[in-house]
Amino acid sequence: MSEIRHSLLRRDALSAAKEVLYHLDIYFSSQLQNATLPTIDKSTVELVEEFIFQIPKERTSQPKRLNSLQELHLLEIMCNYFQEQSKDSVRQIIFSALFSPHGSKAEDSRLAMLGKLVSMAIAVCRVPILECTASWLQRTPAVYCVRLARVLVDDYCRLVPGSVQTLKQVFHSSPRFCCQFITAVTALYDLSSDDLIPPPDLLEMVASWIFDDPRLTLITFLNTPIAANQHVQYLELTPLTGLIRWCVRAPLAYRRYRKTSLMNGHSNKIPKDREADNEKDSTVLYSKLHLSILQVLMMLQGHLTEKNLYGRLGLIIFENVVSLVEDLNRLVDELNPLNAAKETELSLDRLAQALQVAMASGALLCSREDLRPLCSRLPHNNLLQLIISGPVQQPPPHSTLPPGFYPHIHNPPLAYPAHAAHPALPAHAAHAAHSVQNFMPSVTFPYRPLR
Repeated sequence: MSEIRHSLLRRDALSAAKEVLYHLDIYFSSQLQNATLPTIDKSTVELVEEFIFQIPKERTSQPKRLNSLQELHLLEIMCNYFQEQSKDSVRQIIFSALFSPHGSKAEDSRLAMLGKLVSMAIAVCRVPILECTASWLQRTPAVYCVRLARVLVDDYCRLVPGSVQTLKQVFHSSPRFCCQFITAVTALYDLSSDDLIPPPDLLEMVASWIFDDPRLTLITFLNTPIAANQHVQYLELTPLTGLIRWCVRAPLAYRRYRKTSLMNGHSNKIPKDREADNEKDSTVLYSKLHLSILQVLMMLQGHLTEKNLYGRLGLIIFENVVSLVEDLNRLVDELNPLNAAKETELSLDRLAQALQVAMASGALLCSREDLRPLCSRLPHNNLLQLIISGPVQQPPPHSTLPPGFYPHIHNPPLAYPAHAAHPALPAHAAHAAHSVQNFMPSVTFPYRPLR
């Protein structure tokens, strides 16, 4: 690489960048012929940082800056390269060499260039770049993924009115990118503060994507080899946890937002009828999204069984459920003086429905015993109490469970201890006619709500 570097130093910035792409193509194509997993060594990273991102190798030198026109030409060169390269394996490794973070001083420049490249790829529908970006989002720490997501949301959902329609069309050309994009934006906009409520255009787009095809959320899961341990610092395998968080927290988060707006006087700047319409639209969208999520969760049992992962892999991690319940409890306490009973009831109903379907489908690996102490801190909700307390029908006894198989969620109801099978009753003489009693008034219903 040292000989290449010396020749590149004599070139202008754009021709040097184009030459770097050419040499990387030859280098990695050769590696892929000899090895299944090519390596990106330090000299390659330094070459990319110096001639693509204009970060000099010598620490004493000042970084060069491309002007706007040069930067646009560089983006066009990259777009054309990835579009013309026919081998996906070569595209993927070069995209990784260009944009995978390495903890160097080039990270800001690298992520800025990536955001502009992906934004351009969306605008001109460059599917190979979108597919490479989907892989990048899957294997890159979440802290970088949410930064890219913020750039794309700003470009298509905030800055130019109506531009979200361009992003919306990506659903037809690269569903895999859409799946990873949803995972990233749900990690970014977690409704933990008023600034992290999803923009209306983003919410409408995500809800329509998933409502049109609920399986969109499972694309990465269905087409990816599953690692034994999913790394916490990366995005989750599906956007389901983030979407559940959106739907469960939304009623209370929007109520908090109204409270903040009133305190800051912002609501006076927005006509009341328009504010009411926006709130009504978001309520409908979250209900629509919640229904779609429940449909996805009901599909999961079949997919998990096909992959021999039912009872082994929890796509919704219990620790995330714990975090969601704790955040919900804090929101309820914060809004308690405002009499947010209606919003609290809706949030808890959605939480209960999501927990029930996720547990039944095998997406959430926990038992009711795990949920009872956790949910006992929440305000009383009939549906939630029914789900965590029973009663449910006891399943037939399992013979031998495979090693590592997680026990099914259906435990015996609280007031019904397990008994051996009763012996057959002896025959007896016919009784005289008597009235039939269809219930036993002395036997109480075993359900005991948790207070």
